[in-house]
Amino acid sequence: MKNATFRQLRVFTEVARHLSFARAAEALHLTPPAVTMQVKELEGHVGLPLFERTGRQVALTTAGEYMLVYARRMLSTLKDAEDAAARLQRLEVGQLTIGMVSTAKYFLPRLLAEFKQEHAGIEIRLAVGNREQLVKMLQGNEVDIAVMGRAPNELATRAEPFAAHPHVFVAPTDHPLLKVGHPSVESLRPYGFILRERGSGTRAAMEKFLSRSRLEPRVVMEMTSNETIKQAVMAGMGISFLSLHTIGLELEHQLIATLDVEGTPVWRGWNLVHNLSKLLSPAAEAFRYFMLERAESYLAGKYGALVPLPSGSHSGA
Repeated sequence: MKNATFRQLRVFTEVARHLSFARAAEALHLTPPAVTMQVKELEGHVGLPLFERTGRQVALTTAGEYMLVYARRMLSTLKDAEDAAARLQRLEVGQLTIGMVSTAKYFLPRLLAEFKQEHAGIEIRLAVGNREQLVKMLQGNEVDIAVMGRAPNELATRAEPFAAHPHVFVAPTDHPLLKVGHPSVESLRPYGFILRERGSGTRAAMEKFLSRSRLEPRVVMEMTSNETIKQAVMAGMGISFLSLHTIGLELEHQLIATLDVEGTPVWRGWNLVHNLSKLLSPAAEAFRYFMLERAESYLAGKYGALVPLPSGSHSGA
């Protein structure tokens, strides 16, 4: 192992993250053969295969699972050393890894473009997942800071709210409940739901809201993509529950409708989250200050007019 390089470790952890050589190559901006070569060289240093390949399927071997723990630990230590050096130099340079739940992709890239203009020396890397996956990234010290909803209780983290996050029930534009002024929660019972997967913060918020009325949704589909859910709703395949920040374009063009269900919108919060045990690098601190100063006004300007007036008491999550 003494001849293994940090480059090989980075490639190995990326393949392990995606369980795909092609997707790892895309994330690292390398060619698939280059990724394969780096992994083979690392396997040569270890003396054991790290992955099992069956056709297009890739899985970690037992040795690979053990090595992944140490590889991540070494890369995390290296990143801490780089951050410490940057703090000593007080430089806003280096790589900043930001984790975000998939719902944040509707606004965060625009904010990051503005941030990048002001901090050209920072190289930004995005890691996207659902809430459950993001918690694991924080736990594994794979991200510097995360943009998410509710902060994890299972980790010692610092969570700073930066904006309100309204959620609404959505339906096709010809749905019968649109003729009802303020439909009750109970009126949703006969309809099939198209929902995000378990582990999603959006789904957890909906289940918490419906549980207060003792309503268990009849799930007709589960999907990991907000985009696919919107298309399915517009096609009349069911109703759903989504962040208002994901449906701005569809509402503007009247492709989808919000159901003014009693007690909605359901208000959650957007948070910046990082491990308490981790000292933020100057790059991460710069991003933190930027988001706390700019994000709320940006979201209010972009989505404020779309927020329906509350039809009942607000519900937090």
